[in-house]
Amino acid sequence: MARSPSAITLAVWKALFLREAVGRLFSGRATWFWLLAEPMFHVAYLVFIFTGIRVSNIGGIDTTIWIMVGMLAYFMFNRTGTQVKNAINANQALFAYRQVKPVDTVLVRGALEGFLMIIISSILLMCAALFNHPITPSNPLAVLEAFFGLWLVGMGFGLVASIFSELVPELGRVINLIMMPLYMISGVMFPIATVPQPYRDWLLLNPVAHGLEAARLGFAGNYHAVPELSIAYIYSFALVSIFLGLALHRRFAQRLTTK
Repeated sequence: MARSPSAITLAVWKALFLREAVGRLFSGRATWFWLLAEPMFHVAYLVFIFTGIRVSNIGGIDTTIWIMVGMLAYFMFNRTGTQVKNAINANQALFAYRQVKPVDTVLVRGALEGFLMIIISSILLMCAALFNHPITPSNPLAVLEAFFGLWLVGMGFGLVASIFSELVPELGRVINLIMMPLYMISGVMFPIATVPQPYRDWLLLNPVAHGLEAARLGFAGNYHAVPELSIAYIYSFALVSIFLGLALHRRFAQRLTTK
């Protein structure tokens, strides 16, 4: 009995998800450990610096929580975008099977990365609770909304970047260069609210900065977020970039499978 196109697609996604999960967690010695260690190191490093200069409160909330929530929110975008961007190149051999399309590998890898970041975020927050830091968000739905928005932004970025990186390798290198300063200008290491105008408006063109502020505000209702914060901007940017990425994948699907 012939399977429907939707059944074939779901079977492909399931197989790709399991393949990606095994590769992501067990491709090398203690790979799973480094998934946790990277954000943990970044958080510990910044906490050490702020503790050294005797900063115990940022924007009205605990410094450690401010750093941890911002870092995890940034990693939700960064890891998703980076993994999705590299999905086509990493799975090139699978395109010999006509059931597997480049966009399948991209979407599945993005879903896996979001799932892993939820687990990693939960573990790190529980570790913070062991040191008596307040980890209960004042508005859990707002935190989920911010993290989901950043995941969508990462998906949109990755969808578009995966096309450019494969068709024009030089653009892939430019994208990698852009990602480096993004860590600095997204408000991971400093509160955006302290930046004077008009520079603050320039920084807030970056939807990731809105996502970090929204996550922190959802975690602590008394956080002094920037007044220009807009959840609608995050989701609008994400949906436009996802639509553009899917359109590009449809347009260049044949070229991607015959590289």
